[in-house]
Amino acid sequence: MMTFCEECHEMVVYLTEDIMKEKVVKGKFIKFEGRRAYCPTCKKDLFVESIHDYNLNQLDAAYRKAEKLITVEEIQNLLELYDIGKKPLACLLGWGEVTLNRYVDGAIPTRNYSNTLFEILSDSKAFEKLLETNRDKISNVAYNKSKAAISRAQQSMFKESTDENKIESVAKYLLLNLSEVTPLALQKLLYYSQGFVKVFEGKYLFKNDCEAWVHGPVYADVYHKYKNFGCDPIDVAMPFDMVDLNITSSEKEVLDSVINHFGCYSGKVLEKMTHSESPWLETRAGLSDTDLSKEIIKKDLIKSYFERIKQKYDMLNTSDIKDYSRDLFTKLTS
Repeated sequence: MMTFCEECHEMVVYLTEDIMKEKVVKGKFIKFEGRRAYCPTCKKDLFVESIHDYNLNQLDAAYRKAEKLITVEEIQNLLELYDIGKKPLACLLGWGEVTLNRYVDGAIPTRNYSNTLFEILSDSKAFEKLLETNRDKISNVAYNKSKAAISRAQQSMFKESTDENKIESVAKYLLLNLSEVTPLALQKLLYYSQGFVKVFEGKYLFKNDCEAWVHGPVYADVYHKYKNFGCDPIDVAMPFDMVDLNITSSEKEVLDSVINHFGCYSGKVLEKMTHSESPWLETRAGLSDTDLSKEIIKKDLIKSYFERIKQKYDMLNTSDIKDYSRDLFTKLTS
């Protein structure tokens, strides 16, 4: 790209570099990551409109972040989330349509206005209350569209919440149904649960990825929650409630088989078992036995491996898992 250099009095192909910049905005010093354009010959700064616009956007983002103000993108997300136009939203809020239009176009909102938008963006129930309280201020079409959007948003949030809690539910189920289980053993049982539920149920038990650590597959979030138990069994007297667990009856059937046929082994034995299997071995290819690694064991590797195991051992139901666990143990001890 070219621009005119006033120092050299000619058109030049300018260069750019990222730099830290500082600007005073409403009496506050704001630092932000900006960019400068300069002449390759005289090294003087050059004015380039696209670079200037980039810096303004970076400054705007840095100021909003420092002041905890809503961004234009977040306002647009709000409109999309609740399937509502700018005019009906302004009516619900009791604002002038011009005010909301200005914010969508990039004007920086006051803190009070920003907090109001943040509240309804982050809490669908707050928006639903606003909608119901002021439904007479918007058309029936606008009301019905937003009402349907709220339902979709709440269902989506519930699904995300239950997905995030799924691995914790599985960990609790394992702890409640085993007499003693160390943090090391729990990690391996989670891994086997994931693999066997996938091949028997056709879906992954939880969305979390496991990492190929020195001592085998590890689900980091669960590890950090129970790591203080060290090599001791995890205290099963913790206040777990089976009613609250997010696990289906068919998933429990698989988990029960994993508990029966793998839960009988110590954490060190389970570690050696996973060390003999291809998902962990392939993920740590090129690493020594002591090299630390957070490489993710890809779910596809887990899926393909356990599919081969299911086929090799002709597993028709979950109780057939015992043949594989016994075979593994025999190989390790022979």
